[in-house]
Amino acid sequence: MPGQGHTIQISGDKGKHVTFTVSGRIALDNLESFIAETRASFRRMIPASLTVDLAGVDYLDSAGALALMELEGNARGRSVTFEFANLTDKARGIMGLIDPKALVTPPLISNRQTGNIVERLGETTLKVIDDYLRLSTFLGELLGAMTHALLHPRAVRWDDVAFYMKRAGVDGLPIVGLIALLLGLILAFMSSLQLKEFGANIYVASLLAISIVKELGPIMTAILVAGRSGSAFAAEIGTMMVNEEVDALTTMGFSPVRFLAIPKVLATLIVVPLLTLYADFFGILGGLIVGIVGLDLTAYAYLRETQTSLTLMDIITSLIKSGVFAVIIAGIGCQRGFEVRGGAEAVGSATTSAVVAAIFLIIVTDSAFALVFQYLNI
Repeated sequence: MPGQGHTIQISGDKGKHVTFTVSGRIALDNLESFIAETRASFRRMIPASLTVDLAGVDYLDSAGALALMELEGNARGRSVTFEFANLTDKARGIMGLIDPKALVTPPLISNRQTGNIVERLGETTLKVIDDYLRLSTFLGELLGAMTHALLHPRAVRWDDVAFYMKRAGVDGLPIVGLIALLLGLILAFMSSLQLKEFGANIYVASLLAISIVKELGPIMTAILVAGRSGSAFAAEIGTMMVNEEVDALTTMGFSPVRFLAIPKVLATLIVVPLLTLYADFFGILGGLIVGIVGLDLTAYAYLRETQTSLTLMDIITSLIKSGVFAVIIAGIGCQRGFEVRGGAEAVGSATTSAVVAAIFLIIVTDSAFALVFQYLNI
């Protein structure tokens, strides 16, 4: 079939092996006609296998090479065996400049045009499903890396674990203690307004102890750590992705998940339960202050009622929840960091996404724990 500066001769049987013999010029000026002819021929012949013979091609530029790569991608996408024949060294060099993965990679900045509400709802649903799949894949990689770290503890970068323990734990003590203390003060004061009417001031200690230890302590600590450390993890790894430092680690033979994510996860897993106990202490201390100053209770009576209302299982379940929250915070932060593509804007988006996703999963996980513990009567 003659084209503008090129010809395509077709040989072979329909539905079987087909050969496209291309000759002449494949360039930008005749690219549209070349693509139209190849697509029409492909639809008409429906080959089981396809060979593109380029022996007669006397000129090929990057646009023509891109068209040939697109033809190959369409064929392989339909499970058609594909090969190039008689490819010259010059043509092979031009085609080698094209990255096949870049042809299917979505743009860094997506189309900002908005459709109707149905289209946006569909796009949002697809994004949520895709995000779930990518998160599940990363979770599998993280569990594999954690297993390797348990079996080979010497391979863990313990200096980095200690560094992140300081950043996520020690540096967070002031804000966690202050928030827990104020939370205890507020809860004790608000509950005392109702209980004083029934002469049940002493039960403020029980109410506060159970609510702080079983629910508010773990979840409040997890949210604070997600805001402080989860965002920092995402920003740190995201910046390394932008600077291609993660690619450099891969080139040198290091696993980015083991090298970067495992120290952060282990550090968070260690410090979050400790921070939860720390927050529980300051929350109860805030209630104690209200009990002594505003309810005329003695410190001994308040602490005695607190001890009576709590059990060892309450503390254990609190630590279990905080450990799960820690894995969620560090895992989400690292996963969002590894997903960064682009520049500074992408790093900011990943940081925001890490915090929002971590808080959302913390709330959902806490709800699941509440149902499970209620079912188990814990």
